[in-house]
Amino acid sequence: MEDMKNRLKPTTMENKRNIIENKLLPYFSRLKVCDIDTIKVRKWQNELLSYRDENGNPYSQTYLKTCNNQLSAILNYAVTHYNLAANPCRAAGSIGKSKAGRMNYWTQKQYELFSQNIQKSAIRLAFDILFYTGMRSGELLALTPADILPDKRISINKNFAKLKGEELLLEPKTPKSRRDIAVPDFLYDDIQHYIGRIGGIEPSDRIFYFTKSALEKEIKRVADKAGLPQIRVHDLRHSHASMLIDMGFDILEISERLGHESVKTTLDTYSHLYPDKDKQLAERLNAYRRGIDNIYAEHGKIEG
Repeated sequence: MEDMKNRLKPTTMENKRNIIENKLLPYFSRLKVCDIDTIKVRKWQNELLSYRDENGNPYSQTYLKTCNNQLSAILNYAVTHYNLAANPCRAAGSIGKSKAGRMNYWTQKQYELFSQNIQKSAIRLAFDILFYTGMRSGELLALTPADILPDKRISINKNFAKLKGEELLLEPKTPKSRRDIAVPDFLYDDIQHYIGRIGGIEPSDRIFYFTKSALEKEIKRVADKAGLPQIRVHDLRHSHASMLIDMGFDILEISERLGHESVKTTLDTYSHLYPDKDKQLAERLNAYRRGIDNIYAEHGKIEG
């Protein structure tokens, strides 16, 4: 932890600390690192796999994968820097999945029903920005008036996080996360109208002062009220991507708008939303070939 604290963001460090203290140390703290073998790793994995909360729910597949990866990372560090002979996690095998099995999202119609049931204008605007831009919640909460550009774009250049009561403005998640997002006229006008109503706000002041947890509580409450399926705040980002795919936008355009590090990330995340693309491609090739055949036919007539 001492070695990594200057290499990782404070929020990343805190997430790692929570996993180490709550999931690794209770099982491994009494062992020497060199005494951790594949059998002990698999017993620990089985404990995580068998865990159930008060509602009978197991850990999510992505959380299981994260915990296992953290143990493996520590042991890899020991191999590299402390001459541990081998990482037993490799032979023990992994648990969990890197991606959730099912992605939740709302259609535009569902979202508008949700938005109509929100009473507070600031909260409604925040959700509108999330749905119609696809930005991350931390990017939303870091926005300032200076980030709302005259050409009807929003500049994403920082990320907001709250850690142990301290409010932090951090660098964007990745280099590609730093981007400008074009916004529709109605949303741009709503943002400017809202900023104009805030008295004494400076260009560098944050526009929204609620927290991500407040947004999570509100999306749950309003979804219940509107009779909508439950989704997380982050799922509004998936909803935006789904809407753009349905509108026929190119995957590269969607990737750049979402601030993904590569198009591969976008394809890996949303490829299941393209179930008929192969069929559409084949149909277009058929149409293209028919067009060529027609040209040959017409050419033959002219020659004749």
